[in-house]
Formats: sequence, C-alpha cells, structure tokens
Amino acid sequence: MRKVRTVYDHIRSNNIKTTLLVLAFPLIFVLLVFLFTWIVVPQKEAFDITLRVAIPTMTVCLIWLLISWLFGDSMMLNMAGAKQINDTDPEYKYIFKSVENVALAAGLPTPRVYIIDDSGLNAFATGRAPNDATVALTRGIINKLDKSELEGVIAHEMAHIGNRDIRLDMLLVTGIGVTVFIADILLRNIIHAPHSREEEKNNTTAILFMVWLAFMVFNIIITPILRMAISRKREFAADATGAQITRNPAALASALRKITSNPVVESLEKQKTMAAVCIANPGGERAFVSELFATHPPVAERIKRLESM
Repeated sequence: MRKVRTVYDHIRSNNIKTTLLVLAFPLIFVLLVFLFTWIVVPQKEAFDITLRVAIPTMTVCLIWLLISWLFGDSMMLNMAGAKQINDTDPEYKYIFKSVENVALAAGLPTPRVYIIDDSGLNAFATGRAPNDATVALTRGIINKLDKSELEGVIAHEMAHIGNRDIRLDMLLVTGIGVTVFIADILLRNIIHAPHSREEEKNNTTAILFMVWLAFMVFNIIITPILRMAISRKREFAADATGAQITRNPAALASALRKITSNPVVESLEKQKTMAAVCIANPGGERAFVSELFATHPPVAERIKRLESM
C-alpha cells in the first residue's frame, strides 16, 4: 500500500533539498574559478588564485549582506508602494484579526500589515526576523478571496517568516549582487590594463580574463538556475507549512487558483528581485520561460500537493 505523504514529509523533503542547493552556491563558484584559471596556469597557482579570489568575494558578501539586513525590508516595501495600515481603521479590522489569528496558530509574533493599492492578487512577507516582520497584501487579494482563502495566503507568508526564507533570499540576492559587481570590476581592469612585455610574460591578462569568465558563467547560468530552484522549494515548503498552520490545505489551494487568474502587480512587474518573495510571480507567468528559470513551481503542482495533504 502506497504511503500518503503528510505535511511534515513535504516540509522535511523541501528543507533538505534547499540546504543542498544553498551549499552548492559557494562550492560551484570556487570550482569554476579554479577550473577556468587552471586552463592558463599550473594547478598549484590556480589553487592560490582561487583562494585570493574567493576570500575577498566572501568578505564583500558579508558586508553587503549587513547593509541588506539593515535596509532590505524598507526598500522592498517602497518598491511595492506599500502603505502600513492601522488596526483601528474599521475597513481593515478583520484583516488584522486574520493576521493575529494566523500568527497565534503559527506561534509567531503578529507582523506589521501593509496594503499595496493594486487590483492584482498577490502578497509577500519581509523583515529581518519573526519579531520584526511584515506581511504585505494587495487590495485585489483582499477583495477577491474569502476569509478562509485569505487566511491560507497569510499562513503561507507567515510560513516564510517562520522558516527564515526572507533571510535566505536576502543572502542569495546579496551574493548575486556581489559577484555581478566584481565581474564588472574585473572586466574594466582587463580593458584598461597596460600591456607591457613583463605582463604578457606573466600571463596576467589571461588570468584576469579566465577569472572574469568564471564569474560570468556563475552569474548568467549557475546563479539563476540555483536561486530559482531554491525559490521553488521554499514555495512548496511555505505551502505545506501554511496548510499545517491553518489545518486547511484546501483553502490555500482554492486561493492559488484565484491568484493565478491575475497575479500581476504594476509596481513589482519589472522588479525581478521581488518575484521570488511573492506568493505568485507579480510579472505574470510566461509560457516561453523554462521551468529551470521559473521563480515559482507550476500552480497545478502546488495545488496537487496541497490536495494530497
């Protein structure tokens, strides 16, 4: 007899896969730098160059991460044009009550609540930690979903908060930003470097070019595939955790069906870094985009998993 997968099975499986994918980032980066430099220099020298490249890159990543950690949430809310709402406003009192109920069920502090004045159906969570978190909802998702569906969406976002997905995505975005920035510096050095005889002898330009090439392969091919894979796994995990919080996976499945009809949010449509944090891609799904580069799993698969719970 086939075993029925529980919510806990889904959560455990997605957490393991996410951990492996996160570990793959630095390992693949180091391997690429080593292999590309090894083409033009001996193995030992390639190893030394790899260390000299990897250590400063990781250091800059940590500094950039600290900046993102301090200001990332306010930047995201500003990009979305989100406005904080007050629980004393009669129009939003039931929204606050739903958020409070879901937070209580999740065992988390009640987050701040923001509204995005857009008819599209979408939502996202942000914040440095569970005690400093925010849930943002579009006016469209508030108006179009019933109470249980809306609580399912809020539970999904609370799951992202509880699972520390915001911190994870901030780490990934920071790492991507650093490697793109360093690649640009390397290219400028290659273009403007003086071409003396001694330099040609030491093969400096060739080494710089190969290091730059390693960065470009990492930025253009590896990074998008890994980040999107992690994003899809975290969406599955948030769906499973949200279903666990509300004890009503059918409500979240129903909400996803409605969200699919119009997830586009005008203020976020061109903000590619925001796509992964929303419950659905705010730019809308594009049929020609390979599943490898999709920010979210297919909605049909998400609904199927929820209904199997």
